[in-house]
Amino acid sequence: MNDLLTFELEPWKVVEAEALRAFPNECCGFLFGQMTEHGRHFTEAMPVENAQTGDQRRRFAIDQRDYLRAERHALASGTTLLGIYHSHPRHPAVPSIHDLRVALPFFSYLIASTYPDRVERVRSWQLNEAGRFFEEPIQIPSHG
Repeated sequence: MNDLLTFELEPWKVVEAEALRAFPNECCGFLFGQMTEHGRHFTEAMPVENAQTGDQRRRFAIDQRDYLRAERHALASGTTLLGIYHSHPRHPAVPSIHDLRVALPFFSYLIASTYPDRVERVRSWQLNEAGRFFEEPIQIPSHG
């Protein structure tokens, strides 16, 4: 369960850019890639609109049509839908009680702690068999 998450630069940049673009609201989207012998390798990020009604500064929701579109994209592109990302504006990159309530097994949940001028930290979480989050180690891509 302590598999390493690796990212190509492009999906990492999409997550950071979307978190900053949406600030002070939460952004959200999907992460695609492949399972490898060492863990999960993310090759693509697909931003979606935050469908949360009401205050989007503390919550996000993904429309069921976007889930269907993501599943179709994975099939068409030969990738696997491996995770969901979202931001926590002015809050740590740790799952909230709401995040736990809506989480599904298998997915990686990437959370970006975001401030007006920066993404401070990105962490990833996955549900264990007991229904609790555990942190997944991330290898951050080089921006060079």
